[in-house]
This record gives sequence, C-alpha cells and structure tokens, in this order.
Amino acid sequence: MVTTKEIALEEMLCFSLYTAAHAMNRVYKPLLEKLGLTYPQYLVMRALWASEGQTVKALGQTLFLDSGTLTPLLKRLEAAGLVRRMRNPADERELRLELTEAGRALQDSARPVPARVAQAAGCGSTELARLTREIRDLRARLDTFADTAETAAAS
Repeated sequence: MVTTKEIALEEMLCFSLYTAAHAMNRVYKPLLEKLGLTYPQYLVMRALWASEGQTVKALGQTLFLDSGTLTPLLKRLEAAGLVRRMRNPADERELRLELTEAGRALQDSARPVPARVAQAAGCGSTELARLTREIRDLRARLDTFADTAETAAAS
C-alpha cells in the first residue's frame, strides 16, 4: 500500500525508469551512430524488419507513437533511402511502408546491437526477459489507469 509519506527522489519509480532510459540511450547511441540511426529510427527499422508493408497507423500503434512524432521520423528514414512510404491504391488515406534494399541490408549490420545491449545490462536472457515482461505489464497498468482517468475527466 502506498502511503502519503514523502518519497525520496531516488526511491521514486518514475525517476528510476527515467534515469534507466537515459542510461539505456547512452548505451545505444554509439552502436546506432555506426548505423546512421537515432534510437527512435532504430525502433522503426526493427518494427519494419519484423513486418514489412505495414501501415503508418499500425506502426504507430506498435511503437506507441502518434502521427505527429512518427511522420517526421519516417520522412528522415525515407530521405536516408531506407524506407518508402506508398499510398494504398485501394484506400488513398492509407500509407504503407516498404523497406528499400538499403533498409533491408542495414538489418545485417544491426544484428549485433541487442546482444551488445544485453552485455551492457549485465543480465542473462532469463533476467532480461523477466524485466521486459514486468516493465511491459507496468506500462499496460499505467495505460489502463490513464485511459480510465481521461474517460472520467471527460464525463
């Protein structure tokens, strides 16, 4: 049970997640610079390597990004020659994403990245899987709470 007692900054879950995200980004940055990608661009590429041809809307849902954030990312990846955005002939409102040959080729160069990050984390695969599952579950609970709070505020 959470109390109303003041919590020290270093004991706050949000601060721990925030600083862990910064530390994670510091690990990823030099690895991704070699690939010519930022971390958000890397996430887009990972999603497209897993499922090419998806819509911008589906990609946004996968990455928890709105179109205002995703569109500039995709434009930069397109300018870099890694992806193509194409209108669906059956529904002009729908944008589909395809990898270019350069985008597909980049996957080989990116293969070592997850192992390097796991090495930096100092965790075995079982511990990493557990941490990932716990953080994903936490995110789901927070999303549910936020959605409920937004619905209550709107009524």
